[in-house]
Amino acid sequence: MPVGTAATVKGLRQEALEEIGARIILANTYHLYLRPGHELVKRLGGLHAFMSWDGAILTDSGGYQVFSLAELRKITDEGVRFRSHLDGSEHLLTPEKAAEIQLALGSDIAMVLDECIETPAPRNMAEAALKRTTAWAGRARRYFQEYAQRNGEPAQWQFGIVQGATFADLRRESALQLLELDFPGYAVGGLAVGEPHEVTCEMAAEVTALLPKERPRYLMGVGRPEQIADYVAGGIDMMDCVLPTRAARHACLYTSEGKVLIKNARFIEDQRPVDPKCKCSVCQRYTRAYLRHLFAAGEITAAILATHHNVWFYLDIMRQIREAISFGQLGNFAAELRARYEAGPA
Repeated sequence: MPVGTAATVKGLRQEALEEIGARIILANTYHLYLRPGHELVKRLGGLHAFMSWDGAILTDSGGYQVFSLAELRKITDEGVRFRSHLDGSEHLLTPEKAAEIQLALGSDIAMVLDECIETPAPRNMAEAALKRTTAWAGRARRYFQEYAQRNGEPAQWQFGIVQGATFADLRRESALQLLELDFPGYAVGGLAVGEPHEVTCEMAAEVTALLPKERPRYLMGVGRPEQIADYVAGGIDMMDCVLPTRAARHACLYTSEGKVLIKNARFIEDQRPVDPKCKCSVCQRYTRAYLRHLFAAGEITAAILATHHNVWFYLDIMRQIREAISFGQLGNFAAELRARYEAGPA
């Protein structure tokens, strides 16, 4: 899922996302709650109408953003009291409030509020966060179900989030507790935050082994191109990451030959496309020399073109993964992908 935090994927119009083949994007509850406000978005017809996007939308609960405000928030069993990074105003985000905001936004998939902790974390902290995450998930589920009883079933799925840091038994415990709440989909949170890739895969696999295969399994906040197939092999269906858009704005382009750091002087006269094997409209039209010039000149078009290519590249990896699965070749595809990127920048 391309990340469109504030109801936009940075640097891309919705028309470009459609051209690229994006079917679902991610937006963020915390940011949209503070600006422009969920009630305004609801009055304007909901998030799809507001941003003129006919595809699916997943909204994160805002938990990660709030917990990253270490100096501006206080966590209790009630919820998270925090000060806005925009104007310093005080707010209380509870499991119920996060559900309410996302129902107002009208996203297709809504995440429950969970407690994110730093990694590595001591076991007692991970246990406490797990207990609170489960309690919050229960409250969010009840709020959602009571809303459905009063207003009719909303066109929205609510996902639970498995926590447990890097402790396999806690991950399993969290998954089993969430299964009792009968969510239509489940996410694995609190990973890819500094632990080795192998540990991320191990923890995700511990969880997916317990989750029902007929319901979506979502690994949050991953990953690098060469890692994606490993997560799928471990049972993950959905992922999101800011990397393709963020890297693009910093002149890092992902290709079938590895990373291209386009500001390097050796691309000054390079007449090749960014990726000779890529079928995106940027690679069909523009040269490495031109993109390097745009970045050197500080032109905004540089980030737009780079973002278009990177998002297309990520979605094309997913297309290739689906094809590899259909031919029983996922393991080979994953190994080839890793080999390309271990060689370093192209």
